[in-house]
Amino acid sequence: MNAISRPPCALTIAGSDSGGGAGIQADLKTFAAHRVHGLSAIAALTAQHTRGVTAVEVPPVAFLRAQIDACFDDFAIGAVKLGMLGTSTVIDAVADALAHYAPPHLVLDPVMVATSGARLLEPAALEALRTRLLPMATVITPNLPEAELLIGRPLRNVTDMHEALDALHRLGAQAVLLKGGHLPGDGEVVDLLSDGARVVEFRHARLSLEAHGTGCTLASAVAAQLCRGRGLVEACAAAGDYVHAVLRGGYTPGRGEVVVLDHFGAAAHD
Repeated sequence: MNAISRPPCALTIAGSDSGGGAGIQADLKTFAAHRVHGLSAIAALTAQHTRGVTAVEVPPVAFLRAQIDACFDDFAIGAVKLGMLGTSTVIDAVADALAHYAPPHLVLDPVMVATSGARLLEPAALEALRTRLLPMATVITPNLPEAELLIGRPLRNVTDMHEALDALHRLGAQAVLLKGGHLPGDGEVVDLLSDGARVVEFRHARLSLEAHGTGCTLASAVAAQLCRGRGLVEACAAAGDYVHAVLRGGYTPGRGEVVVLDHFGAAAHD
């Protein structure tokens, strides 16, 4: 890429992970690995490492809006990825900004609970996420616990996952990439993509490790692929393959046993 080229640009609006494994940090690494220029608007600050989240701070929403405005003012943004937003006030501010700018693609990762179990979304914010952001998104990428909170019922098997897709569409979701990694089993992980007309399955071998930042990375990879012009099915398939690759190369930089994803090892072979 030469000095005068204008690469595709993607914006992440999410929380910062001081441990570098998830959130804004994972998003920007993922964008870079896909040769996409990454922009960021920080919606939350977390004090966290590979053993958990110890504190969360939410910047003023006026400053969040200023970050978003600055990005849209100077860059041609092809896709926006949403991660940890935390409060209904933040969600409303982000929804207002996105309604104003109308980016071509919006990928919503409805972050609610950290890998460590820490709650990252206030209970009162759940309805704002359902009603304001979910219908705006090109695709939402919940894991099973997040989908359970969105639809209000447990999901125990692949049949339940198919029923959850219908329920999420009834809430207004345009497309859903439902991640099946939380289902028990030692064989394959099955993710389901539905656009309301058809369901596509993506299968990967289950890796026996506890990893950090996979949800952020998958949503960011989908956004990067959409930003580069791929269709939704192709974007989600490629994003799933990317997550599997960075998981295989994962490492443990902290004192905890949680694996952090190897974005640059995967990028080297892209």
